[in-house]
Amino acid sequence: MTTFDVQQARSLLLEERDRLVHQLKELGADESGELTGELEFGEGFADAGAATAERTEVLGLVESLKTQLDAVDAALARIEEGTYGTCASCGKPINPARLEARPESIYCVDCKTRR
Repeated sequence: MTTFDVQQARSLLLEERDRLVHQLKELGADESGELTGELEFGEGFADAGAATAERTEVLGLVESLKTQLDAVDAALARIEEGTYGTCASCGKPINPARLEARPESIYCVDCKTRR
């Protein structure tokens, strides 16, 4: 990748990071994925079973968002280290089109397919 592409990737990753952090906060969680206690289930959740089901769903969403956030943070760290755009498995460059579509990618298409 060229320096311009890396800077563009950094911008995309930072935007994605902001979006993910915002979604976590909307679900009542912080960046670590821990619930902050700010989540209210409302008066309609008088049934403990319904509240438990809703909480389980929220925890699943938080876990998914946290996994995505970790991948974005790892990609930003690779940019800082100078290893961004290199496959973590084979060491070959990752196709720029793949990085454009999934800037957090750590594997080239061939290695990802084998996994």
